[in-house]
Amino acid sequence: MQDSALARWLSPLMAFCFTFIIVAALASAVGIQIDRQLDFWLLWLATMVILALPICYLEIALAKRTKTTALNALSSLTRDADASQKWRIVGWLAVVFIPFLAGAILSHLGLAASVTLGLGISSQVMFVGLVIIAFALSFVPRQVLLILMMFGVVISFISSLVLAQPTASWHWTPIEFKEWGNATVLALVATGLGMGLYWQNSLQQVQDGRQASKTALPIWIAQFLAVIAFGFYSVQQNIPVLTLAIAGVMAAALLLQLAKEQLQQRQLSAVIQWAVLLIATLIWLIPQVQFEFNILLMLWGLLICLIYSIFAGWIMKISHLRKSMNFSNELFYNLWRIAIRIILPLSIILAMLAIIGQLLS
Repeated sequence: MQDSALARWLSPLMAFCFTFIIVAALASAVGIQIDRQLDFWLLWLATMVILALPICYLEIALAKRTKTTALNALSSLTRDADASQKWRIVGWLAVVFIPFLAGAILSHLGLAASVTLGLGISSQVMFVGLVIIAFALSFVPRQVLLILMMFGVVISFISSLVLAQPTASWHWTPIEFKEWGNATVLALVATGLGMGLYWQNSLQQVQDGRQASKTALPIWIAQFLAVIAFGFYSVQQNIPVLTLAIAGVMAAALLLQLAKEQLQQRQLSAVIQWAVLLIATLIWLIPQVQFEFNILLMLWGLLICLIYSIFAGWIMKISHLRKSMNFSNELFYNLWRIAIRIILPLSIILAMLAIIGQLLS
């Protein structure tokens, strides 16, 4: 009973911590300025409802159907749908993206920590040190990493309340096309959706055949609260970098652990597993490519969500996910299917165009 109760809270806890840390570490780097702009936050709220919530349900429904991790599950999913094996590429894109995201977190927090400490340590040396610690911690049990990560987030949040500076009042600004891209990245990429993390972490919970809502909604609510919690503060001024860096290392370690587990279940050799993890993480050591990698991070994360939405909405058979969803009302399933088939692909494509437009401007 206690194990069941603990498993029920692991995914929401992970969702809250991951979202808070990713936003805190990457928001300014990818051009998502957390400001008290009412129009932007209303836009973000819309993306959380029409984009993030359907993807969250999608991950849990696929977990319920396959009973295995994302990379391993795509083999059976493509066979069941009589689909081309080419669709399995989304699993590989996601599993390589996980250590790439871990490297991004460590790179940005390492740079901030090296400036804050003022010890004359270069950001690259700091980054390598954090990577070594993260890889070592990836062997620690998942529950321990989650507790430590939550501890770092809570300390950062409390410290930010104590050190909070006067902020600008809420205000309206003209809505720009680029804000749709930023809001979509905040709702999908910064929440860790599309990578199969919540799919992977909820496998024990979905065995009982309950409605998907009992698993998906707590995860989505935790993501929502994490962005709201961070939305009132500025990472440059109010959130202590050192405590956030500690939480970031724990998050990176957990990401590496989850990616390694997916590769192991795919029965790849240990050499290939470590090569994927190390290369995707340490690629952030390349100098003077941070801006380009930040753009790649956003586009890559959105592409994964786009492929999943097309595959689930148009390639998989209608009956495949209806039973996994187990909605109490057929209307809810139809609304979800419309979101997955039409709203999500179009919205993500527009967001990717908005990001590319910022790059070219």
